[in-house]
Amino acid sequence: MAKIRRQNFFNTFGAIVKFTLFWLFIISQVPIIFLLPKGKLAADYMSVFMRILMFFTGVRVRVNGKLSSKRPLLVVSNHISVFELATFSIAFGGSYFGKKEVEKFPLIGWVSKKFGVIFVDRRTMHAMDALKNVRDQMRKVNYPMFLFPEGTTTNGAYVKAFKSTLFDFMETSDATIQPMVLVYRYRDGTKIDDETLAEHFAYFDNIKQDMGPMCSRERSAFSQVFHIMMLGGFTVEITTLLPPILTGMNRKEIAVILQKIISDKYMELKDKVK
Repeated sequence: MAKIRRQNFFNTFGAIVKFTLFWLFIISQVPIIFLLPKGKLAADYMSVFMRILMFFTGVRVRVNGKLSSKRPLLVVSNHISVFELATFSIAFGGSYFGKKEVEKFPLIGWVSKKFGVIFVDRRTMHAMDALKNVRDQMRKVNYPMFLFPEGTTTNGAYVKAFKSTLFDFMETSDATIQPMVLVYRYRDGTKIDDETLAEHFAYFDNIKQDMGPMCSRERSAFSQVFHIMMLGGFTVEITTLLPPILTGMNRKEIAVILQKIISDKYMELKDKVK
């Protein structure tokens, strides 16, 4: 896939078939998910569940590098769309810290909680509760937890400043933080330009963007899934980076350092021509 597919009857019909299978699979899994105990088993099952969903969607995952073997491990990354909820699970297993608002989404919120996703209220007035939530969860699990410190998705043209609140726990924690960078490409590995990425592949609110192109039409999460099916999917390249030394830094310094590491690498990789 070297360019955007033109929308036609065959692409639309194919997307309808895939979208139907997508939902039939989700519905068929509800009894299994209901019976799953929370913990590593549920987190492991999420990887299988998401892999099948992304097969229907047409999203491929490619990893460059290795996951740190240290535990507890917090992985931080840039965030472009809802597909990150699947791609990191497929690549590495583990679970996530997510926005509190997602917990109220029909079906998605319930499924996410069963898969060990921890929802965090990032409003300033709830900062202490959010901090305790992160600290407690990192002590309990022996699998990686993923965090998107930008606090929202972007148009893919840049990496937003990281919210520092959730890094408070690092001042007294022995957890390792591993930065990662994800880049969206066409299925054949070629570059997606910023305008096309914002218009077709990213999932974001125009009003929340600091720079770069806007999209002419914003889609809901499931509408975006259907749109990607019509386009034929894409590839998510995840590049792992070495955990930096953050000893002695406060939360704001940690947030700035990690954002710079990830932003610099992202800007280097996203414009790289294969």
